[in-house]
Parts: sequence; C-alpha cells; structure tokens
Amino acid sequence: MLNFDPSWRFRSPGKIARGVIDEFAVLIKRVAGQYGQRQPIIEHYKRYFADAAGRPAHQSSSLSWAESDLDDYMREAGDNAPMFIEAFFDAGQAIKNQNPELVVPDTAMINYVLGTHEAGYELNPPQLIARNAPSPVAMEILPPSLDAQALDKIQQSTKQAEEYLTAGKNRAAVQEILWLLETVSTAFQGIPVGDGTIQGKYFNKIADELRTHRKGQVAEQAIGWMKTLHGYLSSPTGGGVRHGATLSAESELSAHEARLFCNLIRSYLHFLLDEYDNLRDSR
Repeated sequence: MLNFDPSWRFRSPGKIARGVIDEFAVLIKRVAGQYGQRQPIIEHYKRYFADAAGRPAHQSSSLSWAESDLDDYMREAGDNAPMFIEAFFDAGQAIKNQNPELVVPDTAMINYVLGTHEAGYELNPPQLIARNAPSPVAMEILPPSLDAQALDKIQQSTKQAEEYLTAGKNRAAVQEILWLLETVSTAFQGIPVGDGTIQGKYFNKIADELRTHRKGQVAEQAIGWMKTLHGYLSSPTGGGVRHGATLSAESELSAHEARLFCNLIRSYLHFLLDEYDNLRDSR
C-alpha cells in the first residue's frame, strides 16, 4: 500500500488523466508478454484494479475477455487517481516479488507517464505525493458513522486478503476476509432496531438479531446465506479456516475455491455496510 491522505480512499480527490489509463494498459500487456501465458498476468492486474474500483473480480473465460474486463476495471478505478496509481504499483510489486525475473514498470517509468499527462501526482514509494492534484469529484459517501480509521482497517484487510491470494496463501486469504466479516458485524452493537437495540457481541448473535428485524425481506435470506457460509468456513469438516481443519487432503483450499469465498464475503461486507447505513439513517 502507498501512503497518502487516508480520506482519499473514501472520497476521490479527482480522476486520473485518461492518457495515464491508456499508457498503463499498454505497459500491463508488455508485462504479460514476458510470461508464458498472458492471461494470468492480466487477471492479476485485473484483481487489483477491481479492488480499487470497489468491485469483486471474477476469472474471465478467455484472454480477450480478461483484457476487456481489465479495461473496464481500470476505467472505473480511474475515478479515484490515488487508488488507481496504488493499484498499478502494488500489482507490479506483487508480480516482482513472486517472479523476480519479470520486468515491471519501475518508479521512474510510472512517474514519467504521470508527468507526461500532467496527472498531478508523483510516486516516491511508499509515498504518493500530490502535485497540483485535480479538484474533488462527487463520489459515493460511505456510512458517516464509521470513522476514517475503521474504514481504513477494512481497506487494509481486503488488500491483505488479495495479497495472500496472489501469493497462493489460500487459507490465509479466506481467514483474513472472514475475520473482517466478523469484525464489521460488531459495528451493529447497540444500533436501534425496531423497539430495541442489537445486543449480540459476536457474529452469529448479531446476524440472528438482524434477521429477526428483516423478517420476510430479502435481507433475511441474505443474512441466512451469510451465516451458512460463515458456519461452513468455521467448521473443521468444512472450510476449516477458523477452528482448525481435519487432517485430510480434502481440507486444503484450492485457489479457485479461495477466490470464490473471498468474493462472496466481500459482497456480504458491502451488504452489511449498506444495512448499517440504513439502520443509522432510520434513527
């Protein structure tokens, strides 16, 4: 992660220059050209830009679709210039750490592109420095009652899970994102619902109280699915990422299983944050 004003992670200080998106896309394809198969590198960058755009990333069915999806994610991530630059830089560093023989764009190259298009930023790892950054643009506002520090923890944890996935640490990735789900659920403690307040202190109890409040609504089913996934992943005979796993080959998580679990939990996190926001607004 790069160091910059933490509020920029949740309210964009401005879009990235369009020319930067185009040039970074070309550089990514040149990195992919060094690899035996191009698609894994494209998928790698795609995940980082999807994260910056706040969207889940799914494996594309072909190289052409992967490149098309990458273009879409890059354009969306470009609405927030610092997050866009961080995604490109972090993705390159992760590749370099795993494959030292591959050449990725260095700081000088990144700054050359940023300077050529007057993007308003300069990279000096781990710092990202604003140089006449654009004026802020309107962005979706996250729940105001969650302070910047809490939101920063969410961002850091999701990035950590992504880094674990990239490094092939499948179980660690799911453990990280499951921990985040449990942590976010505790924000509901004391929140008014109906004629009372949320009294539970742990995920399952909090989820049960939310389900009762949303009885007959789609949210009741969604929270039920969330509990089912949480229970499966916690069980030693299921995912085994929370209370240990049985000593069998079946207990090992594959990369595509870990990616599925992480994407599902990320969608549930967005759902919980929306629920939290709705409950606070209804007070």
